[in-house]
Amino acid sequence: MPRMKLPKQGRPVDEVIADLEAKRANDIRWADGRAFGMIYDGGPSVHEVAQRAATLYLHENALNTQAFPSLGEIQSQVVGWTAELLHGEGAAGFLTSGGTESILCAVLAARERGRRERDIERPEMVVAESAHAAFHKAAHLFGIELHKTPVLADWTLDLDAMADAINANTVLVVGSAPQYPQGVIDPIPEIAALAARVGANCHVDACMGGFVLPFAEMLGRDVRRWDFRVEGVHSISADVHKLGYAPKGVSVILHRDKKLRRYQTFVFDGWLGGFYASPNLQGTRSGLPMATAWAVMQHLGIDGYLRLTRQTLENADRMREGISAIDGVRVLGAGRFHLIAMTEDPRADSPVDAFAVGDALLARGWFHDRQTPPDSLHSTVSNSNTGAIDAYLTALAECVDEVRGARAADRSTHYATLE
Repeated sequence: MPRMKLPKQGRPVDEVIADLEAKRANDIRWADGRAFGMIYDGGPSVHEVAQRAATLYLHENALNTQAFPSLGEIQSQVVGWTAELLHGEGAAGFLTSGGTESILCAVLAARERGRRERDIERPEMVVAESAHAAFHKAAHLFGIELHKTPVLADWTLDLDAMADAINANTVLVVGSAPQYPQGVIDPIPEIAALAARVGANCHVDACMGGFVLPFAEMLGRDVRRWDFRVEGVHSISADVHKLGYAPKGVSVILHRDKKLRRYQTFVFDGWLGGFYASPNLQGTRSGLPMATAWAVMQHLGIDGYLRLTRQTLENADRMREGISAIDGVRVLGAGRFHLIAMTEDPRADSPVDAFAVGDALLARGWFHDRQTPPDSLHSTVSNSNTGAIDAYLTALAECVDEVRGARAADRSTHYATLE
């Protein structure tokens, strides 16, 4: 792509906006329900309340809530509402820019607690191979040795392998609710018990499930215990900008109490600029995502989330059922909520390459993330896909027949582009 120069003279507003609109021509058509992830659409009224809140807080900075006390209040209330959903009486936390930052904060807190309470100089953490890549990033950034353990045939983590990897230097053990790749919930009570044996933190990554599982349980779905009702869970990450339907990027990191929360904060008073403290990894923080999260949660309320969650689960159930009816593809694992991984069915009469299917679907405007192993197409189903599932299943059946026996040359599963 040729480099665009910064103009010497500024350009008219309409001209600049027209250029931006043109740049979007090849972006995924999420508003048509053709994207299974990345964007989560709560509907017209959710768009409106988010946009109006965004305009109010376009320039506000949460670096100093003495200057903007409304942002301190907004953060406290969003964190409190999330804690209540996750049965965290007395839980405390902060807002972050997204799931990765929430996970980084949880890992940092575990390392600091291990250092201060257990005198651990060489901290270690244990995660399953299904745990989010952000845990590996955290281990790299914070100097923690990471032990990666396998998953079982049902894609939940192997408790025996995890138990073998835990030792006196372990500061953190991780479970997911649900894990991203196949959408199954790890056995959180058992994981918490393993962590408790050595006094380590137990973190539950609910970035994908934090705003689905509570409402699925209210709707009568069978949801195994995973939140602060489980003794030994120290922290939970939950993304408001996923199925909480707030715009990017806002997430919540919760600790069981304020004592545990203090391990993630940074405080410094040896600077000529005066006392400095930051609750998470950022200094300056935009007030815009915080305000939109507050506005969307208030606009939807419990009933609104129940409505969106009911529709989401119906969409996912319909999608799983439809995939199972197509010869050549199958769903991985026994996920029962909003995450679906689709791969080749080895029982089919002729092979169907998942990536070839994905390429054919993309050519028709349907977007999936690729993942491996095994080679599969990942879907985060949401309210965004309402009304599009039947058209998708028709396109899927046609694409499966179209590529049967073929294999995609490109085997990459890049989740981001690095220039």
